[in-house]
Amino acid sequence: MARLKADAPFLHDNVSLANTELGRFNEVGEGTRLLNSTLGDYSYCERFCDIANTTIGKFSNIASFVRIGATDHPMTTASMHHFLYRSADYWDTAENDSAFFEHRASRRARIGHDTWIGHGAMIKPEVTVAEGAVVAAGAIVTKDVGPYEIVAGTPAKRLRLRQPRDIAERLIALAWWDWDHDQLRDGLLDFRAMPAAAFLEKYEAR
Repeated sequence: MARLKADAPFLHDNVSLANTELGRFNEVGEGTRLLNSTLGDYSYCERFCDIANTTIGKFSNIASFVRIGATDHPMTTASMHHFLYRSADYWDTAENDSAFFEHRASRRARIGHDTWIGHGAMIKPEVTVAEGAVVAAGAIVTKDVGPYEIVAGTPAKRLRLRQPRDIAERLIALAWWDWDHDQLRDGLLDFRAMPAAAFLEKYEAR
């Protein structure tokens, strides 16, 4: 019996979800927090991820201890401390700074379809990791990552392309990630065995 289902995400122990929308066939690892985010169909994250203010596409592979949309402190004011905006935690007579939280939530990161985010990577707010891209373990991503690029380092820089530009463009046009569950099953052996170019030649004509 298949472990992952269309109608219910597989949530491990101590998962925290707040203002978050999950898709079909999702898995969320132990101790992970998802805040103000969406997790697309078939995407998963491993243990102890911290993801905020992020739109994640379909078939995204997110390793353990990844942080996406790490929130910032105010930098131009006299202090950067929580008491400026989490003020109700400190005084009965003070309110939290709702405008600060609204601005923070608006700074969304975007993770594209069929992406791989390696162990312990960090992706900053307002950064896009495009379709097919790979972020190496431990990378700190401060700028957008293009389609099918592989980036690594602190700050992350491009190492190489995962697929040649023409193949990447054709994969994006094919958009296999929008296929239904039965189509994916029918193509499973070809996904496993065929190089991307051969896969495209077979399925572009359909």
